[in-house]
Amino acid sequence: MENVRLFLFAALGALLLLLWSAWQEDYGQPVAGGDEEASPVAAAPEDAPEAERSSPADGAGEASQAETGAGPDTIRVLTDLFDIRIDANGGRIASARLRQHTVSMEDESPFPLLRPESPLFVAEAGLVGDGVPAPDAGARWRAEQAEYRLSEGDDALVVPLTWTGDNGVEITRRYVFGRDDYVLRVEHRVRNASESPYRAYQYAQLRREESGSGQAFLGARSYVGGVIFTPEDRYQKYDFGDMRDSDLSRDVTDGWLAFIQHYFVAAWIPPREHTQRFYTRVRHGEYVLGMSSPWQSVAPGGEATYSSQLFIGPKDQDRLAAIAEGLELTVDYGWFTVLSKPLFIALDWIHGVVGNWGWAIIILTLGIKAVFYKLSETSYRSMARMRKLQPRMQQLKERYGDDRQGMNQELMKLYKEEKVNPLGGCLPILIQIPVFIALYWVLLESVELRHAPWVLWIRDLSSPDPYYILPLIMGATMLLQQQLNPAPMDPIQKRLMTFLPVVFTVFFLFFPAGLVLYWVTNNTLSILQQWLITRRIEGEEAKKRAS
Repeated sequence: MENVRLFLFAALGALLLLLWSAWQEDYGQPVAGGDEEASPVAAAPEDAPEAERSSPADGAGEASQAETGAGPDTIRVLTDLFDIRIDANGGRIASARLRQHTVSMEDESPFPLLRPESPLFVAEAGLVGDGVPAPDAGARWRAEQAEYRLSEGDDALVVPLTWTGDNGVEITRRYVFGRDDYVLRVEHRVRNASESPYRAYQYAQLRREESGSGQAFLGARSYVGGVIFTPEDRYQKYDFGDMRDSDLSRDVTDGWLAFIQHYFVAAWIPPREHTQRFYTRVRHGEYVLGMSSPWQSVAPGGEATYSSQLFIGPKDQDRLAAIAEGLELTVDYGWFTVLSKPLFIALDWIHGVVGNWGWAIIILTLGIKAVFYKLSETSYRSMARMRKLQPRMQQLKERYGDDRQGMNQELMKLYKEEKVNPLGGCLPILIQIPVFIALYWVLLESVELRHAPWVLWIRDLSSPDPYYILPLIMGATMLLQQQLNPAPMDPIQKRLMTFLPVVFTVFFLFFPAGLVLYWVTNNTLSILQQWLITRRIEGEEAKKRAS
């Protein structure tokens, strides 16, 4: 029994080590990609000429730059959620800061999800013409003003950019922002004032350098990389290594593509029921994940509109689920989704009632203990009986000395006579391990708990306790719980079990405070339950002796 229990604690310790390593890596210094400027290349529709399908933006770049226009080089857009910079050269969103999310508890500046500096991460779109000038990656766009703001009382803000080709074609790009909305509508409105049909396709892509990539053991690291969703294959990951190894090229209807990272995501969502060509590119240390529409012709004197949606924001599950099918899957709980998802749903519901994530964790722990109460009661009864048998077990050890086989045989007889399950005390540990790891993933991936305070000094449940008070309390509860458990008969195992609370305390110093809060609450409830059961059994035994 002692060997099994020691093995379980050792297994949990190994898992703690892996999770601790993953947590540290997730907050480590990012590895920047190459520092050369990439030339973004959009994938053309399948029926485009071969040269155009290989690099459509390259050939059109020079023609599109013929119209330089005037106006500001950078356009700033301020809404209730965004502080965005649009580069007039190319019209790309070069910077997007999220005003409702800070960099850290110490740095309260808006979180920079998109950024033009290393590690680069930008969103871009444009048109590629069929042998005619078009506003692709090299186009110069014109804006009437250098700054646009969403005014009080307004629900939407439109930022128009214009491009005019030397063939009489005028294209207006409209960025449409909504209040309390992380989704931008991106439109290209084409007005063909020439005497010939105008044929072009739209591309939209995300371009970024590699940062924080790589997998830890057990998948215990928040995924950073590309993902796509298709109705057929659902949620698929394309990490930086996959993009280096092969080019993604497939036609997708009613899908979306994204680059995700810890807590945040940028995703292009094409119009529903429209087939798009999804593609990847790797150039000079930069990774492109994008999509392109079918060819579209605009008759002389006619007009046409290309449109897509761009999500730039936190992985808020309620928002994501309402935008596109499967977008909430970017909240990636890894292998433990089957447990983590229900835990988050329950935690989110409790938070809606009590209004505090720390108290929600405590109440959730109470609920988990209630669900497993009978199983824990059986286990603690077994441990209480084992504790009662300690003197007789010690006598057997002294009688048989080094004859471990004989002693084990007598122990089995004793367990059978007293109706004691020597493995019963391991059940609480077995129950806690998967719940513990699943809750770890909830805290790691759920942006709702990022920078969420509890009480007093705990200002961020997703970060370690700054004063290490909760980990020390957790170590004390482990020591107290050991006093209620039957002590191992082997002196070496006894010393190891005594040392375990110290090891666990060291691990928990670096774990998010919310996870330590769960463990402290669970230990406290377990101690109370075990103490009550032990007192009850001792009372029953006293009554038997009295009668």
